Amino acid sequence: MVFSSITFLFLFLPLALGVYYVSLAPYLVGGRSPLGVRFANFSLLLFSLVFYFWGENFLIWIVIASTTIDYICGLLISGGLKAKERSALDPRGPRTRLQRLALVLSIVSNLAFLGYFKYFNLAVDSVNALLVALGPVGWTWEQAARVTLPLGISFYTFQSMSYTIDVYRGRVRATSNLLDFACYVTLFPQLVAGPIVRYRDLANQLRHREPSVSMFARGVERFILGLGKKVLIANTVAIAADKLFALPTEDLIFGLAWLAVVCYTLQIYFDFSGYSDMAIGLGLMLGFHIPENFNYPYIAPTVQDFWRRWHISLSTWFRDYLYIPLGGNRVSPARTYFNLIAVFFLCGVWHGASWTFAAWGLYHGFFLALERHAPLRAKFRGMPAVVAHAYTLTVVMVGWVLFRAETFSQASSILAAMGGAAHGSGAVHNLAAYLRPDLVAAVILGIVFSAPAVKRLKGWFVSGTDTVEHLGPVSVRVMAPLVRVVGLVAILGLCVVSLASGTHNPFIYFRF
Repeated sequence: MVFSSITFLFLFLPLALGVYYVSLAPYLVGGRSPLGVRFANFSLLLFSLVFYFWGENFLIWIVIASTTIDYICGLLISGGLKAKERSALDPRGPRTRLQRLALVLSIVSNLAFLGYFKYFNLAVDSVNALLVALGPVGWTWEQAARVTLPLGISFYTFQSMSYTIDVYRGRVRATSNLLDFACYVTLFPQLVAGPIVRYRDLANQLRHREPSVSMFARGVERFILGLGKKVLIANTVAIAADKLFALPTEDLIFGLAWLAVVCYTLQIYFDFSGYSDMAIGLGLMLGFHIPENFNYPYIAPTVQDFWRRWHISLSTWFRDYLYIPLGGNRVSPARTYFNLIAVFFLCGVWHGASWTFAAWGLYHGFFLALERHAPLRAKFRGMPAVVAHAYTLTVVMVGWVLFRAETFSQASSILAAMGGAAHGSGAVHNLAAYLRPDLVAAVILGIVFSAPAVKRLKGWFVSGTDTVEHLGPVSVRVMAPLVRVVGLVAILGLCVVSLASGTHNPFIYFRF
């Protein structure tokens, strides 16, 4: 089940919200009784498990096993299974052998789940390719079973594992409440595609939260905007991107190659940021504040700034749990460059079980190391804003070719065509055939809303109406909400019509 589906919008979500608020009623009207929160958390856990089971059936045992292991490991780290009171550990204090073993068990079990289900097929394919290169074809491991990748495993294993690491480091107090912890790991708004939320961000909210009508309204608005991003922009450009990336090498021309990359650049941003917006919006509807995951990455002047704005929950996860422990930038320049490249190699591998993803990670790691090199850093900072933005956008778009391509051969063909060395003549496939009005409109909207256009439009509307003499402050206060509501209803209506027609609708990051 995906957020951008008729089933979710008109069956699962209304039912989940209705049961949730009925469960939360004793808390809201009963003097903030903890029992009401327990009822609400139980209903959330139940609907989250149903949500995951809907898509993965009995593979739900993986998320249940990961949750149980990390809950027990957290207890062992914080003082044992029978401790009556728990407090955060001294960050600089000693750790016992049992505490270290519990942390290792948590990390190893999560990485084992992730490694087997995500990389087993890649390992088999790589071994087969090596055997074919070195010996007879008969030596290949053709009878190996293929493993199905469970939805969201890259997200919930990292999320659950961050809990035990933070408990071990003394950054958060372990919880004895299995219901709260299970609710944290499986919370359906961000279970299968993030953001990757730290336990310390939700710990207090799991026990005490203050949902309100205004908070719910903000959540609805954020959800609809995210749905519009996904359905009206990402889905439209995705159709063209899929067709263009599937073209044979001999049919590629310069214009088609660039259109393919532009479409995919917009698709992956509006697909993933749209999902994050919907997750944040759903969180607000439920009374939770989920951290932001995107901050207009395509306006970044450097690759480093791009990664401060893109998939923030993942980049900060790698920073806090891998880059800094490796020494970060507190070591020699050479070691800092190594740390950056190693971390982004793993970041690439996290994104997918293909060597093209690994190459994409190394590619970004190289530019990050380049931007940290002192003499070059000064030059980057001295570039005009337009040049800096063009440099960053070019680096990112070239990287998306590696990210999207199925093979290195396909990636090299597309990059060659983008550079003017295309093999096609345009007789079979030409640019005009793909530039349909809906695609042109989606690309224009995508480019506009890749920047903080909504914020600027709000500011322009308010300042503009203030300058009109016959419109007083009361008119401004009435018109602004009215325009917003009409716009949101229009977006929702268009999305429902599009979804009802059964158009292209998968989320990119579901396969990561």
